[in-house]
Order: sequence, then structure tokens, then C-alpha cells
Amino acid sequence: MGRSFENRKVSILKTAGQKSKIYSKYGKQLYVVAKNGVPDPEANPALRMLIEKAKRDQVPAHVIEKALDKAKGVGGEDFAAARYEGFGPGGCLVIVDCLTDNNNRTITDVRNCFTKTGSKLGNPGTVSRLFDHLAILSFQGQDEDQVMEAMMEAEVEIDDIECKDGQINLFAPATEFYKAKQAFQEAFPDIELDVQEITFLPQSSSQITADDLPMFEKFIQMLNDCEDVQDIYHNAILPD
Repeated sequence: MGRSFENRKVSILKTAGQKSKIYSKYGKQLYVVAKNGVPDPEANPALRMLIEKAKRDQVPAHVIEKALDKAKGVGGEDFAAARYEGFGPGGCLVIVDCLTDNNNRTITDVRNCFTKTGSKLGNPGTVSRLFDHLAILSFQGQDEDQVMEAMMEAEVEIDDIECKDGQINLFAPATEFYKAKQAFQEAFPDIELDVQEITFLPQSSSQITADDLPMFEKFIQMLNDCEDVQDIYHNAILPD
């Protein structure tokens, strides 16, 4: 349907090579999702999805179990979601999602990343309106009509679907994620999902010049080093 997944796929950058930091981020996410629902993945689809994602990223079982055990207890940390938006090096669009138990610390850390790299922190909605908040299912296949039929039979709302080079990419509103995934698994039980996530996809891209690249990389690294930053979305295309 004319949308190129490779061109529009958002980059979600995490701290490469720093396993302890990745484990810490997953531990916090798992705790929050379990605490806000129930700490049982069978009864909590969001938790089940996050556990599956953590396992794909090779998060050890003991890290997952510790977060769930912590969520089963009384009290604990009171984390809240926080989203910051702005314009990064080269004018690219940036969304930063955080989980925090101290808003003052988090906004100070994120603001420093923007100001120290010549970037600009914007108001809520300034940037996110230029992204689509979508669920993505991506898998090996050739027959997009068959996939569309399965979604229609399950009454799943679809934003877009495409087939390219033997890969089918299905886009749906974020609220349809669990319904779409269940419909897919029931219709195609033998096909494994390569991508299954809810994310922000930019409606347009911004080319980063070679001159802006070092500052862009510094900006992303600084954000990744922030304790409360969970995910980073941007529309930047980096030079070859």
C-alpha cells in the first residue's frame, strides 16, 4: 500500500554493550507493567509481551523473576511515565520516553542532553503529532491478501499492510496490538513474528549531514546514559 517499512521504521536506540543498564531498564518496565496490572503474564497481555521481548533481548530469567517478585510485594517504588519531545541535532524530530520516580531529576537530565548538544526541547505534542503511534507485526510471507482476510474476519482495524522481498509488514493502531497479534497467531500458528511491537513511526524523515553526525551520536549517547530513559524515537537518517 505504498508505505516502505524499511524507510519508515523508527530507530529505538538502547545502550549497546551495557548489559547491566539494559537489564535495569527491563527490570523497571516489567515492575511497572506488573504492578499496574497483575504480576501474572497469563492474565496480563502487556506483561506477557514485555517478557517475550525481554527474552528476545537475552535478558536473564532471574532479572525477569526478580521484577515480578518485587511487583507482588506491598509498596515499592512509584514510577510514572514521562514523555519529552523536541528537535535534535540537524533539526531531526525526537521523542524520549521515560519511567521515573523523580520528575525533577528526569527533566533536568533530559534537558541537559538537549541543551549541551545544541538541541531544543519542545512542548508536549510539538513532535509526537508528526509520528504515527502504531502496532507493527512483521513476518516472512508472500500473501498479504490472506493476512488482510484473517484480520478482517477477526474485526481487527488495519492501518496498512505491505509485502516486500518475502516480508509482510502489518501496521495497526496501537490499541489493536493484542487483538491483531491474537488473530495472527490463530490464523498462522506456524509462522514466527520477526517484529511485534508498539512504536512511533515518523511521518517523514530528516537527513543528518556528516557535519551533524558527531553531535547526533553524542546526543543519543547522552540520552541512553540517563537513568530514567527507556526508549528514544527519531526520524533521522544517518549518512552512509
